[in-house]
Amino acid sequence: MEATPTPASHPEPNPKAAPEMAPIQFEEGSSLWKDAWRRLRKNRMAVVGAIILAILGTLCSLSPWISPYEYDATNLALGASPPSGDHWMGTDNLGRDLLTRCLYGGGISLLVGISATAVSLTIGVIYGATSAYIGGKVDSFMMRVVDILYALPFTIFVILLTVMFGRHIVLLFVAIGAVEWLTMARIVRSQTMSIKRMEFIEAALSLGLSKRRILLRHIIPNILGPIIVYATLTVPMVMLLEAFLSFLGLGVQPPMSSWGSLIKDGAEKMEEYPWLLLFPGGLFAMTLISLNFLGDGLRDAMDPRASKD
Repeated sequence: MEATPTPASHPEPNPKAAPEMAPIQFEEGSSLWKDAWRRLRKNRMAVVGAIILAILGTLCSLSPWISPYEYDATNLALGASPPSGDHWMGTDNLGRDLLTRCLYGGGISLLVGISATAVSLTIGVIYGATSAYIGGKVDSFMMRVVDILYALPFTIFVILLTVMFGRHIVLLFVAIGAVEWLTMARIVRSQTMSIKRMEFIEAALSLGLSKRRILLRHIIPNILGPIIVYATLTVPMVMLLEAFLSFLGLGVQPPMSSWGSLIKDGAEKMEEYPWLLLFPGGLFAMTLISLNFLGDGLRDAMDPRASKD
């Protein structure tokens, strides 16, 4: 009997077979710094402030190549003249180009702000973190010293330091930074107190790490957020203090200039030569506003409670 060919057998689908599993999608993690950077970029005012600061800083640092005039070159025959094609911001009463002096003075003011802030950060961070981590009577004594210094009028303290140690610009950085570290010390102390009992600090202690290593490698890096924010807000405060001292004649000495000294000179002749006050005052105000916008943006961006988009 002839065998009939059987059709090719196909496996019947099993209704109980498990469906094919799709590959698991893992969401990529994001660090605090990446989240902060993303939030900062979405803050338009902070971005505009950072751009303005970058432009002003670049112009001030390149002032010898931007302006064909020396900052201390005088032309008594020219005298105080209004803005023109040769002198875009005019000249002062000694015939010195105001644009050159504004750019040069801006570099001095920014240098004072950044350098004095760096001094205050160095002292305040080390002092506040050490006080909080050691604790006990040492903490009480160190913070009472801060309270006593707070009670002293800080402007008079800076004036005394300037008079005692001279009016050199480097000493001006140190004098201003020596009084601006007090608030930083308190901020760092409070932040250190909040994390020094956390598990990772206890783990570092159980591994036998020294207190110095724990402070430098574990505590301070974890409180950098508030430190950076306050540092950004300290720069305009320092610049205002330098301008105030220059207004009193205790800051940058001629023929050097800063925005504070230029504003002082312009205020004395503002009725006759208003451009001597408008240009340095406008640049100074623009810088302070930009710094405050950037500081506010950093504060919001580095707030861990900020919502993620």
